[in-house]
Amino acid sequence: MSQQQAGFHFRAPLSCATFLAVSLLIILFAPSSGGAARSYDLSTAIVQVAKRAIPSVVHIEVTGTQQITNQMSPFENDPFFRYFFGTPKAPRKFRREVRGLGTGMIIDAQGHILTNYHVAGGASKIEVLLANGRKYPAKLVGSDPKTDLAVIKISAQEPLQYVAFGDSDKMEVGEWVVAIGHPRGLDQTVTQGIISAKHRMGITDPSSYQDFIQTDAAINPGNSGGPLLNLQGEVIGVNAVIISESGGYEGIGFAIPSNIAVHITKTLITRGKVERGWLGVTIQDLARDRARSAGMEAIKGAVIDSVVKGGPADKGGMKKGDIVTALDNKPIPDAGTLRNQIANTTVGAASKVTIVRNGKKLDLTVRIGNLKEEIKALASSVKQRLGAEVRPVTPKEADRYGLTAGQGVTVTWIDPSGPLGQAGFEVGDMIAEINGQGVSSLEGFLELINTLQPRQQITVLAVDRKSGNSGQIQVTVR
Repeated sequence: MSQQQAGFHFRAPLSCATFLAVSLLIILFAPSSGGAARSYDLSTAIVQVAKRAIPSVVHIEVTGTQQITNQMSPFENDPFFRYFFGTPKAPRKFRREVRGLGTGMIIDAQGHILTNYHVAGGASKIEVLLANGRKYPAKLVGSDPKTDLAVIKISAQEPLQYVAFGDSDKMEVGEWVVAIGHPRGLDQTVTQGIISAKHRMGITDPSSYQDFIQTDAAINPGNSGGPLLNLQGEVIGVNAVIISESGGYEGIGFAIPSNIAVHITKTLITRGKVERGWLGVTIQDLARDRARSAGMEAIKGAVIDSVVKGGPADKGGMKKGDIVTALDNKPIPDAGTLRNQIANTTVGAASKVTIVRNGKKLDLTVRIGNLKEEIKALASSVKQRLGAEVRPVTPKEADRYGLTAGQGVTVTWIDPSGPLGQAGFEVGDMIAEINGQGVSSLEGFLELINTLQPRQQITVLAVDRKSGNSGQIQVTVR
């Protein structure tokens, strides 16, 4: 197509800036993949998004308490000092008040506000400053650490303008987005960028239920909980975290997709807590050789490593080695996506699971279980089989013993005559791997142990709490 045919005719060579500007206009006005022409251009679209969204974005001020260990006097352990001056009476620990800033978005006329868990989840006092300058106290409705989301509520007499949510699944890499928030206390800051990538997992915690949108829109401390919007002014993400060596904007920010946020928000408002679905399997990503042997062209899916006896998958007819390619007609590209999709599925729902078994495609119906209830049952079973109780490894423990975030479980109770007790385990010791498979969450550990056969011998990678040394130990489960 010539320049004349395209509707443009240039008599002189274009400068770099002019070329970029014209190219951008061509892209913005070009028909989309669905064939409909876009009706906006970048010179006015961001202005319109800002005008529409800013009244719904709020500044959140939180107050919390932090326990501090009192630093001993350098002379406290000196016998000479204690002889003349006595033992200091200062408390070993004390609590201090800490303040923080964040962003939120009004999501309905009743005054519900969506923000991050790390902004409001542990606050003792929350105040919300609206775009019009009015300030209101807020209360916590519910929070979910696993997705880093929280809902708070204000009681305002005035009408409240609230955001509209878009479909984050339909957003594509390269699309323009707008971030609004209060970075470093600078109210109503608007920045723009593009979607750099989708489905970023394991950014903050491998055991969390997160599936981030990556963006290069400027996000800084204080932006947390603010909206990431498309050029129609719809919220397609909740700004949550940045990767930065300086502590400020370096072009790598992450937002929680709106489709996850909407599901969690509705659950928190109606129930005050999140109930997650459970399938009762251990899974891994599909490898190239496994896909090829199954006659699959695309290397997309999640492989069932093991099935918990009596769990939802077992009852639904799923078997070890099945390759899950879709859940309720939504493609499953990898194990992380399947895990998140199951967690966000309504407990008790009959879901269609599409699998490939022995090279053949099958559709199975599985009734999703309740993760919290099942964890109790699984934990009770593990207590019988290993003679121990466990909990997730804390961030402090992970840092001290060189474990990655979310890796391993810590023994909290031990039966000296049980399998772990006889193998030499003590309270406080950690389990990092079972048979070479990393333990990335409490649920995963419980599910894995419950897939083992009676009297099966396993190899446990253990970390000693006293020395910090790690080693492999042979254990026979009951």
